[in-house]
Amino acid sequence: MTDVLDSIASAIAKLDSSENAKALVTDALSQGLSPTAITENGIRRGLEMVGQKYEANEYFLSELLYAGSLVGELFDLLKPSMKDSQMRHKGTVVLGTVKGDIHDLGKNIFRMLADSSGFEEHDLGVDVEPTSFVNEVKQAHPQILGLSALLTTALEEMRNTLNVLRTAGVKTDLRVLLGGNAVKREFSSEIGADAAAFDAVEGLEICKKWTSK
Repeated sequence: MTDVLDSIASAIAKLDSSENAKALVTDALSQGLSPTAITENGIRRGLEMVGQKYEANEYFLSELLYAGSLVGELFDLLKPSMKDSQMRHKGTVVLGTVKGDIHDLGKNIFRMLADSSGFEEHDLGVDVEPTSFVNEVKQAHPQILGLSALLTTALEEMRNTLNVLRTAGVKTDLRVLLGGNAVKREFSSEIGADAAAFDAVEGLEICKKWTSK
């Protein structure tokens, strides 16, 4: 069974056609593999390899966009099986790209990974006002708020959002996770966030750790 998972990871890493990648996922399901196993040991590994190629300047933005689209199609294929599985609800996450930034690839990959791992997501999209985060936190009562930014110019909006959350009194029992290429761990500590993730996979692991019992 590990062969088909290796093939799924390889297909994503090599930016294979969606038809071939979907055929591999269908094959994995027919072998009795769970959506979680396919996600964790196939899709996630493939995304990690794409990220490594991007960092090594072997892949560029267009390749990242294709990988994100491909993974989205694979998750759509897995969704019916996810609903039938007895996946434990891990928690609720509100997320969005902060005001002044419209990049969402990393956020979307994180959302798909989190969804497949048992989290409930409330995605506010891009260019999100601080008050919109506050309002959604009040309504959804999440354990985690994910703030994303690719542009360094949007970092001050992360700081501003944290300040608005504190002023509104909703930060006390809320973990805040920062993500995106512009974010450094030092900055996360500086503004009082709980953690920063370099990629969607690391972000998911942090959320799992926070919500584990």
